[in-house]
Amino acid sequence: MLTAVLVFAGVAALVNITPGLDTLLVLRASLAHGRKAGRAAALGILLGCLVWGLAAAVGLTALLTASHIAYDGVRIAGACYLAWLGASALWRTRRRPCDGGGDSPAPDEIPDGRMAAFRSGLGTNLLNPKAGVFYMSLVPQFLPHGAPVFGSTLLFTAIDVMELAVWYWVVSGAAAALGERLRRPCFRRRTEQASGLALLGFAAGLAVEST
Repeated sequence: MLTAVLVFAGVAALVNITPGLDTLLVLRASLAHGRKAGRAAALGILLGCLVWGLAAAVGLTALLTASHIAYDGVRIAGACYLAWLGASALWRTRRRPCDGGGDSPAPDEIPDGRMAAFRSGLGTNLLNPKAGVFYMSLVPQFLPHGAPVFGSTLLFTAIDVMELAVWYWVVSGAAAALGERLRRPCFRRRTEQASGLALLGFAAGLAVEST
């Protein structure tokens, strides 16, 4: 069992540090609202991972691959949610033009972003069927023969979530430090535009994906 745990931890670490939607959300929140908002987004993502891991442990995620309707329903809902997040980000930049005072901090037109960041992290994770398929398809490959499926799946899920927590702690801290140094109107506007376009790209990719 120890060997399986170590091998899984290594593979999961490589998957977790690969740039993707979740990392983008943590970066976006950290740059726009600071370290606490970035970690709020991370908390939402981690909670979503725990839900998917529990669902995999009891066999619910098997429905995503067994039923095209279930998979497509989650996929389309996730694509719509990402499109809404991306469009909202672009709309905010339309209302926050760059001015000549590039060195002065921009007024924060968005209320404290921690709850919004948490909701976006949780929502995008739970509405991404790939997250469920990850736990359903990857974890069983590392289960030792005869090991209890429920307990072992929860163990591997906990390992994955702890690795993600460390990774997002690093990402949010680095992004927040950068944001504090470059917290100018034009920088924040360009960052929001880039993240909005990226979210729309993720939404399009999820929408056109086939099972």
